[in-house]
Amino acid sequence: MKLADFSALTFDCYGTLIDWETGILAGLRPLAARAGGGLDDDAILAAFGRHEAAQEAETPGMIYSRLLGVVYERIAREWGLTAGSEDAARFGASIPDWPAFADTADALRYLKQHYKLGILSNVDRESFAGSNKRLGVTFNWIMTAEDIGSYKPSPRNFEYMIETLGRDGVEKSKILHTAESLFHDHVPANRFGLASCWIFRRHDKEGFGATSQPAEMPRIDFRFNSLGEMAEAHRKEKGGTDPAA
Repeated sequence: MKLADFSALTFDCYGTLIDWETGILAGLRPLAARAGGGLDDDAILAAFGRHEAAQEAETPGMIYSRLLGVVYERIAREWGLTAGSEDAARFGASIPDWPAFADTADALRYLKQHYKLGILSNVDRESFAGSNKRLGVTFNWIMTAEDIGSYKPSPRNFEYMIETLGRDGVEKSKILHTAESLFHDHVPANRFGLASCWIFRRHDKEGFGATSQPAEMPRIDFRFNSLGEMAEAHRKEKGGTDPAA
């Protein structure tokens, strides 16, 4: 199997293209400090991952920016605190401020010249529009939880994606789903028979960060530590002769 075997790349955004852990920590460290200072970044991210996954399962139709505010309130209660509504709303509205990984925009611009690109994200359209300004490309498809009415890893999201691309003539066998999260993306991608590429942003860290641990280790067809590495691997497949390299 080669990267060049595919005609479309579908991406998770947050954790893969956008450095959401930096954004999450910026919003939650002040709350953690109020809890007494005994919570390190790993504990903060683990709390977020637990409560985000639970809230997405409980309220699949809730807009993500609002859902993040509820997650903020849930975390505060776990830590024995009362969250102000303004603080919760501010955290929910912070998504457009989360930075892109340093390699993302250049790698996407390269990949855009060789593939159709899609987003399959657990976010709302307004929040993604803010993030998209950091990504540097126009996507062929933008598929959000707001559009679908559920959150990954729900099978509905992957059914929606496969159907959407299929209407545009892209067969499932030509889709390479590209993501960091094993829980949200790679496990369900396996169940749908999709090829997958793991952008292992947390390769130098312990644990699963802001995502839940998967119940099973999924099959991975490609693995790179950054999107830049993926783009470079594609260049090498082409013999390094691509004028856009």
